[in-house]
Amino acid sequence: MTTVVVIGATGQLGADCLEAFATERVIGLSHEEIEIGDPASVRRALVPLAPEVVVNTAAFLDVPACERDPDRAYRLNAVAPRTIARLCAELGARLVHISTDYVFDGSKGTPYVESDRPGPLNTYAASKLAGEYEVLASDGRHQVVRSSGLYGVRPCRGKGGSFLDTILAQAARDPVVRVVNDEVLTPTWTCSLAGQLRTLALEGPGGLFHATDHGWCSWFEFTRELFALLGVRTQLEGVSARTLDSPVRRPAYSVLQNAALEALGMDRMRPWRESLAACLRRREGTVVPS
Repeated sequence: MTTVVVIGATGQLGADCLEAFATERVIGLSHEEIEIGDPASVRRALVPLAPEVVVNTAAFLDVPACERDPDRAYRLNAVAPRTIARLCAELGARLVHISTDYVFDGSKGTPYVESDRPGPLNTYAASKLAGEYEVLASDGRHQVVRSSGLYGVRPCRGKGGSFLDTILAQAARDPVVRVVNDEVLTPTWTCSLAGQLRTLALEGPGGLFHATDHGWCSWFEFTRELFALLGVRTQLEGVSARTLDSPVRRPAYSVLQNAALEALGMDRMRPWRESLAACLRRREGTVVPS
């Protein structure tokens, strides 16, 4: 039985990781139990647990806030992963660190593989990319896993809620729901990703991996599928990201291919529509056909 510590255990992905690793000796650490930006806190939290695997789902995820406070972005998304990675190496533990599709600029137009050159467009993406380098340089056993468009049953602590809850509340309140239709990615269910992380952490080699559900769509297409599955009749309207007047540049195309997982025969992800239907079946009180 492997001792696994999940950092960010009360978050959307972290909570699903606790379930995915349930057959191991899994220990969850909340923000109150570990402050990743404080090296002393990291040491106090991890050393007594003697972990063999540490899964770090914690980060500064608020993209606009990262632009306003780049020092904090780099402290939490780059320096903190370095601290955790070096301590894990000292303890003989593997770190599995979660990163993002945003490290790419979207100009490729076909799915990105692990060997493609990153080109971050904003502070959040640049800080996460720096964190990747720090983790991979700390120990050859460590793993960095990029994913995309995470959603789940539970709210995302770092973003203030769940996409599903937010969009369905808007549909219940407003006559028209407007969703961006010109940013293409792969929405990925956190439960699917957590299961993939378990397989990778316990059986895979060190290195850089992409792990998303299969296929791609815009958030508009994702919401249209969501409404169809639930029978929501609220009018849905696609809008360009350019009309939102956001100060943050985001990639218009950030689809990832799970190339490294495929090469190892370890790709456990499934089509995004299947994952969305399975996620809705897990939501309390939701009836979705199998």
